[in-house]
Amino acid sequence: QVQLVESGGGLVQPGGSLSLSCAASGFTLAYYVIGWFRQAPGKEREGMSCISGSDGSTSYADSVKGRFTISRDKAKNTVYLQMNSLKLEGTADYYCAAGGRSSWSPYEYDFWGQGTQVTVSS
Repeated sequence: QVQLVESGGGLVQPGGSLSLSCAASGFTLAYYVIGWFRQAPGKEREGMSCISGSDGSTSYADSVKGRFTISRDKAKNTVYLQMNSLKLEGTADYYCAAGGRSSWSPYEYDFWGQGTQVTVSS
C-alpha cells in the first residue's frame, strides 16, 4: 500500500524554525519526485519545493528560497523540509506528494500524505 506520512508540524513564532518529515512506505522515493506543498485556509495549494529521486536535484519557489531546505534520506525512505525564518503567512497545512516529474502543479503528483499543520503566531 502506497503511503506518505508527514510529521513535524506545530506552533512556532515568527522567525522560528520547524523541520517536517515525509516518510514513504509501499514504494521507493528514489523513483519519484517528492514535492512539498502548503495550503492556507481559503487559498490554493502552493508548491514550495521538490526533490528528484533520481539525482537529488532540488527546486524552490521564490517565496521560500533561501529559507527552506529540502533533503532526503534514502535509507529511511524519507524526505525532509527544514523551514527557517518562518513568516506569519506560513500558517497552513503542509503536504508532501510523489509524482513523476518536478512541477509546482499539484495535478502532476499522484500520491499525497494527509498533511501536517503549521501555525506561525506570536
